[in-house]
Amino acid sequence: MNPPHFSVIMPVYNAAPYLFATIKSVLTQTDGDLELILVDDGSTDESLGIMLSLASEDARIKLVSQSNQGVSAARNLGLSQARGKLVAFMDADDLWKAEKLEMHGFFHARHPHVAASYAQIAFIDHDAKPGDKAKTYSTVTPGPLTVEQVIAENPTCTMSNLVVVKETIDAVGGFRSDMSYAEDQEWIARLVSFDHDICGMDHHLVDYRMSPNGLSVDLSAMHAGWRSLASLYADHDTVPSAEAIYCRYLSRRALRAGAPAKVALSYAMRGIRSDRLAFLKDARRGWLTLISAVAALLIPRSARIQFFA
Repeated sequence: MNPPHFSVIMPVYNAAPYLFATIKSVLTQTDGDLELILVDDGSTDESLGIMLSLASEDARIKLVSQSNQGVSAARNLGLSQARGKLVAFMDADDLWKAEKLEMHGFFHARHPHVAASYAQIAFIDHDAKPGDKAKTYSTVTPGPLTVEQVIAENPTCTMSNLVVVKETIDAVGGFRSDMSYAEDQEWIARLVSFDHDICGMDHHLVDYRMSPNGLSVDLSAMHAGWRSLASLYADHDTVPSAEAIYCRYLSRRALRAGAPAKVALSYAMRGIRSDRLAFLKDARRGWLTLISAVAALLIPRSARIQFFA
């Protein structure tokens, strides 16, 4: 059997409410020459049943399972099964536009030197339905990404956005299973540090659900994970500016998630203290984040979530 054009790797852990829609967004791609490797990471909800049902209907689905070991170990297990020339990663609650893989395939055919590609992301409510308006969109950075960009803001935003040449993955290795936070940034930074180009396409191809709780908004752990990442890859002189930008991001996340107003303000002030110029360099993000963090002290939590979403 000839290998597929794409291997799509999806770690799954207790994602039942979103899983059907996410899998369908993969299976209905306009470039359907793919294998979908579902890695059950010890789910205790209905996720496994949903995956088994869909796998019985579509031969492109390969289902593997492991005890709960975390997302890095799940992705690595998926990579060990991947046969495609290009590998795409997908989180179990995100959504792809139907043309995503086709556009990435064309992009890599036109730019064979590019090791990985990403696109624009729409940030949507956790319970958004098809056609619902996005809250905001990511920015695609011109040219190949630098290690500094990956560490400070990570323009790729999520692994659901990334398509990578399989030979590149074989060269740089898998994900670090000893990291619970920033493991995706570490892998991307490693790829760039090995002189592999990651380039973006300015097209909206991914919808990212903004979860109001859970792993993605454990801000203190995210910050600790980021500092571990910075210690591995950031030049000592660039750490303050990179941390300022990352703290600005954490402040915005705190506002969107409805965290206590003092938390949002504390991250904003930490960013200012780390490197004021870096924090405020992007006026739209810098000044608006700072003003919003101060204003949040006067706004009830329920109103903050709606206003800052």
